[in-house]
Amino acid sequence: MNVAQLVGKTLADLGVGHCFGVVGSGNFTITNTLMEHGVPFTAARHEGGAATMADAFARISGQVALLSVHQGCGLTNAATGVGEAAKSRTPMIVLAAEAAPSAVYSNFAMDQDGFAASVYAVPERVHSAASAVADTVRAYRRAVNDRRTVVLNLPLNVQAQEVADEQASAPVAIAPAEPIRPSHASVQALAGLLAGAQRPVFVAGRGGRGAKDEILAVARHAGALVATSAVAKGLFNADDFNLGISGGFSSPLAAELITGADLVIGFGCALNMWTMRQGHLIGAEAKVVQIDLEDLALGANRPIDLGVVGDAAQCATDVLAELVALGVAPREGYRRADVRARISESIHWGQVGYEDLSDSERIDPRTLTKALDQLLPSERILSIDSGNFMGYPSQFLSVPDEFGFCFTQAFQSIGLGLSTAIGAGLAQPGRLPVLGTGDGGFHMAIAELDTAVRLQLPLVCIVYNDAAYGAEVHHFAIDDPDADMSSVQFPDTDFAAIGRGFGADGITVRTLADLDEVREWVASNPSRPLVIDAKIASDKGSWWLAEAFKGH
Repeated sequence: MNVAQLVGKTLADLGVGHCFGVVGSGNFTITNTLMEHGVPFTAARHEGGAATMADAFARISGQVALLSVHQGCGLTNAATGVGEAAKSRTPMIVLAAEAAPSAVYSNFAMDQDGFAASVYAVPERVHSAASAVADTVRAYRRAVNDRRTVVLNLPLNVQAQEVADEQASAPVAIAPAEPIRPSHASVQALAGLLAGAQRPVFVAGRGGRGAKDEILAVARHAGALVATSAVAKGLFNADDFNLGISGGFSSPLAAELITGADLVIGFGCALNMWTMRQGHLIGAEAKVVQIDLEDLALGANRPIDLGVVGDAAQCATDVLAELVALGVAPREGYRRADVRARISESIHWGQVGYEDLSDSERIDPRTLTKALDQLLPSERILSIDSGNFMGYPSQFLSVPDEFGFCFTQAFQSIGLGLSTAIGAGLAQPGRLPVLGTGDGGFHMAIAELDTAVRLQLPLVCIVYNDAAYGAEVHHFAIDDPDADMSSVQFPDTDFAAIGRGFGADGITVRTLADLDEVREWVASNPSRPLVIDAKIASDKGSWWLAEAFKGH
């Protein structure tokens, strides 16, 4: 057994979930070894697509995902996907073949450590046959315990080294990390703030996705409304006092109720400009608390009144116990009957009235998305690309829970949506994968439609087609209505025909009547993707756009 095979076996023994990649000479052996040891492998058409598939799979499955790439250019091709995963703190390992140190004139030679660090990933390396297992376990621990994206460099000369029999047969395991418990002083301070609050609102982020029951228990005791950041959409679906997404996607009522809070608590939530609308969702007199596993995250995006280092679930459990110990009885707080009634009537964008802009040639994106929400099965996994359109699927398409929504937006790149949908769909095989994307992003990602076809994935691709980079068109038109938009506007594309060319089904939608074909496709027990080329009417810039561009 050589080092490449040992590393593959070790990762399989550690329980990694799935590997994605593009195979070349430098990563052929390790990829085959992973498959031999039971790790599923999906071959993508581009390393960038494979990186985002791995990112999405890890987010939705809760397992460590792998990305396998060739040395040098294979790694650079994956740059944006790796950067997205790293910024999102996705537990993922990039298996990056690397030119041998002596091969200074190799076409593939580059500073792979520096490259990894430049996109905020953690560089690691397998140094020798003697250290191969320890090096691999270290990379795995960094990914899992520190919630980091790790680039594990595999020099070709080291990969080829033979390993001793005892190394090849030695069992490998690591103990799971214990949740970080907040200090008693922090718990007391937070309980004191909750005891004095009349209108508390809890906002859970990705770090709160595993703490739903604990957060809701405190919310019900303290009379708090609950909301999420975009990445945790669906977490509190079953609660009558759920406000949905906090931030640019907030409905008018959600924004009103969050702004009216006298205490805002973020559970595993960055409270950044997106989630707090540049701070405008926080009332002038509101106290702000942030709970996070890392001290450096506390107050990183806005001033806070209290920062608590600790696991979200553990913190919620301890705070509830402290409230009980203090004799603070359960109370109504913000969970009043009149608030419940208003939430029931108008918390969702689908309940908000609008002027329908549809005509015989173009359909209003809100009308389109509301109709699709009814047509598509409710057991779905929704993935979102970036662009002017993104608010429509994010808020008009419902999801069953927090594992029904995948939002790869930390790097603000368009073109990640299709690969996100493939990775998320593989992580949730019992749910229908649904993609919301724009025409620009779908063009960038189109090669991976072949991957979805090969996987026989019944993936619904909703292409909001305005034949432009719509965000830029609307943003710059605000500043200068006479500006030349030729650099961001394009001839219309027939995505339905392109989809059929890849082996998918494809339809063009201009009116609601055209959606009858979607109903027929759903009823056919499909085993291939459906591309919906939706010719959408312009809304002169979606509601979240003004907030988004403030941070650019």
